[in-house]
Amino acid sequence: MSAPTPVCLLRREYEPVALLAAHPPVLRHPHKNLLFELTCPPGAVHEGSIVLTRWRALSLPATVELAATEVLAVPGTYDYSGSDAGVWHVNFADPQLFIGYGSALLAQDETQAAEHPVLGSLREALLDEGLPATTEVDDEATPVLVAGAERRCAISTEPDRAAGRPLGLYGNRFAAAPANVIRAAVRVLRPPTRTNLIAIAAPAGGRGLYFRHQLERILTTAYTGFSAAVAESHRQWPGTPVEVRTGFWGCGAFGGNRQAMTLLQLLAARLAGVDRLRFYAFDDAGQTDFRKGAADFERVLAAGTPGEALAELIERIGDLDYAWGVSDGN
Repeated sequence: MSAPTPVCLLRREYEPVALLAAHPPVLRHPHKNLLFELTCPPGAVHEGSIVLTRWRALSLPATVELAATEVLAVPGTYDYSGSDAGVWHVNFADPQLFIGYGSALLAQDETQAAEHPVLGSLREALLDEGLPATTEVDDEATPVLVAGAERRCAISTEPDRAAGRPLGLYGNRFAAAPANVIRAAVRVLRPPTRTNLIAIAAPAGGRGLYFRHQLERILTTAYTGFSAAVAESHRQWPGTPVEVRTGFWGCGAFGGNRQAMTLLQLLAARLAGVDRLRFYAFDDAGQTDFRKGAADFERVLAAGTPGEALAELIERIGDLDYAWGVSDGN
């Protein structure tokens, strides 16, 4: 299949020590200050460089040409295992890039920013330079990729009564927990590992059934972000297989449908030429939702013909009558 050619709108390279010094993160909650003190104490050693890129939304292909993407569904949440070469983790972004990093909240986006403290400084640097710190403009996706961010800690957010967090630390529960519980939930990584991120924002606030234009927008956003990851991987790690790691993107605070978001990400990965998609389905219910979405994908594919118009495939996806869910409040 012919690879898409995404257009890079912005490329910036930063050294983490200089970045943190010139654009320190603005932390508005004492727990976020605590996390930063644990992960970036005075004299902390930072290595490598960070490359931030921003990408123009791609037009969807006219026809269905799919890569033979290997798909693996696993339980749990991101574990960041293995080498970072060619491996990208989806950041479940807000339209405002890393907007909640310094807040009282600890959802998926904020957890990644806390574990990768340089992300807050990246946002501040873009703002200070007068550049867009956004993942979309005028309702068009402009995915942001970050390559080489240090992951300096792992935060345990799952429920653990013995550790003083019987309901966990995810979302709004983070701010309500005592500082000693937060401290005990943090494992500082020595040495830090490195992570590559795809920051893409899903649409929010839908009601009733998905409209076709909503399905197309979700597909375009994921397709652009995944295609950009393929392009950057070929640039930075030639010959290395490209792996995208994701989950139920847009299905928490934004109220997306798990099966729909599974199907659309599977389609986006195969259109973009991703070699491997690793899907973190969280728990048994998530595994069931993933399997249903994957089965729906195979069903709508089987109903078409090789090389058919993509518009026809999207029409059949629309006929599945996926309905929006509700926000989880986080």
